[in-house]
Amino acid sequence: MPAAARQPRAGLLLPLALLSPSLVFLALFTYWPVVEVLWDATHAVTRRGTRFVGLDNFAALFADPTFQRALLNNALYAVGTVVPSLVLALAFALALNGAGRVRALMRALFFLPVMIPLVAAAALFLFLFLPGIGLIDHHLARLGLPGANWLGDPDLALAAITVLTVWKNAGYYMLFILAGLQAIPDEAKEAALLDGAGPWQRLRFVILPALRPTFAFVGVIALLNAVTQVDHVFVLTKGGPSDATKLLLFYIYEQAAERYDAGRAAAATVVTLGLLAALTTLSLARGQGPEAAR
Repeated sequence: MPAAARQPRAGLLLPLALLSPSLVFLALFTYWPVVEVLWDATHAVTRRGTRFVGLDNFAALFADPTFQRALLNNALYAVGTVVPSLVLALAFALALNGAGRVRALMRALFFLPVMIPLVAAAALFLFLFLPGIGLIDHHLARLGLPGANWLGDPDLALAAITVLTVWKNAGYYMLFILAGLQAIPDEAKEAALLDGAGPWQRLRFVILPALRPTFAFVGVIALLNAVTQVDHVFVLTKGGPSDATKLLLFYIYEQAAERYDAGRAAAATVVTLGLLAALTTLSLARGQGPEAAR
């Protein structure tokens, strides 16, 4: 073999050697689990061993009313957490954008809930939501208003955990929006002022269009959190009452760890990942604006 042909191959050995630990890690903990989930989703475990069942697990999954309820719950939970969290994050970022010790202190205070583990935050909110003796019912009683069983009422439980999630994540999303605000050129803001644009017009025609990529990125993170954060469900409701707070990831855990139905759990995982991939692609495409459509 000519020396010129051997030299490029020899030059690849060092990069491959440096990348090999990461490649092994990805293969063992990312790609192999994906293959295993796809395998489990199309197979069933019986007394005679494992047999191929094709799409039977998916058919049984979509016929399961509990899965349908979990899918609806997660959709409502996603809308109830993503939209208010982003609106609050934008409001916080607009109010706290700029220099100053007071603003720096307020940014730290708004970010503080992010530092609290979700399990600890759920335990904290458990004392707020306790019927009769919780802080919320206590202050409602002082105002002469009736309390409620916030976590035991099927009509209120999902809203209760939604409030916790918004409180926990809004400060985190605020940081990204603050970075987006500081990246807007001063010339654009000054030009809007010279044209006589008011605060609302500057927000609508200058700030929000400039923040479109930021909102696309933060929206993806918020969607992922809406599907993957279920620690508070374990602490507060365990999916109840009457499956009112059963989310997709909790349903997957229940099928795999309690019912030992790996096929249905894997099928639910594939459906969940497919929905996330579709929503992520849509969010990023919209965030790029009209150029993405071309």
